[in-house]
Amino acid sequence: MKRFAKYLGAACALSLSLASVGAMAQEKVKIGVSIPAATHGWAGGLNWHAEQAEKRIEATYPNIDVIVVSANGATEQANDLEDLVSVQNIDALVVLPFESDPLTVPVQQVKKAGKFVTVVDRGLSLPGIEDVYVAGNNPQLGRVSGEYIRERLNDEGKIVVLRGIPTTVDTERVDAFVASLEGSNIEVLDMKHANWNRDDGYEVMQDFLSRFPEIDAVWAQDDDIALGVIEAVKQADRTDEMFIVGGAGMKDIIKRVMDGDKLTPIDVLYPPAMIATAMELTALKFASGVPVEGRYILGATVVTQENAKNFYFPDSPF
Repeated sequence: MKRFAKYLGAACALSLSLASVGAMAQEKVKIGVSIPAATHGWAGGLNWHAEQAEKRIEATYPNIDVIVVSANGATEQANDLEDLVSVQNIDALVVLPFESDPLTVPVQQVKKAGKFVTVVDRGLSLPGIEDVYVAGNNPQLGRVSGEYIRERLNDEGKIVVLRGIPTTVDTERVDAFVASLEGSNIEVLDMKHANWNRDDGYEVMQDFLSRFPEIDAVWAQDDDIALGVIEAVKQADRTDEMFIVGGAGMKDIIKRVMDGDKLTPIDVLYPPAMIATAMELTALKFASGVPVEGRYILGATVVTQENAKNFYFPDSPF
């Protein structure tokens, strides 16, 4: 009887344990995803990939609910984060900050509320807040862009630089770009923020063209900026004077590279699909319990005429 009671107790304990696991498996998990609105091409691709990932995750894991919200500015995004925690009662947050500084404290508050936090692309101003960080290789993007320009100009020439939005992403890219030019005779005539925006790229490049009679190369950093730069250079009838290096992998620029356009000889990848990587890693944390904490850095591949066909997706929104 004692042996039977012992086995019965063990069986009950196992049954309760399994029931608990089953209940946990059925418990609804909410993952909030906060991203900038589709204000430019790359962000449009970002939103599209977020929507596709939401569908895949919810189809694969019925107990996971993904809530995607987009914001037109830092203040709106901070309000979205507050709503995701207080109203939606999320268990985890995947966030691509509109800007680094204004979103650092709001994301920190989400973490203090006990939520799992994944930060994408634009890092926060304080280290160690997030559980997972997913991004393209920003220093590598800056470095390989600088190395190409340096090699193409044989270590001598005059260039201009169009920066992005003031974020850690922009800082990492620009610092690595400038470092890659050290020891050369390449002169950076000026740098200005163009906010990863086509119209801003056009206006900044118009200013550069009016002030500098000699420009050998342009580092646009971003393909949306590059489209604005291309338009300004064409209007100024100076297409034979310089070349432009962008970044991200926009299909319009990839097509130009593939066709051998001398104005845009290369591009450097920075895929908006990284938001899907971040969302799926976060879902995996709750679906399987496997450890996913850490940094996931994607490569910055140089796209040339020889390999451009491998990165050209005409049906993509970006």
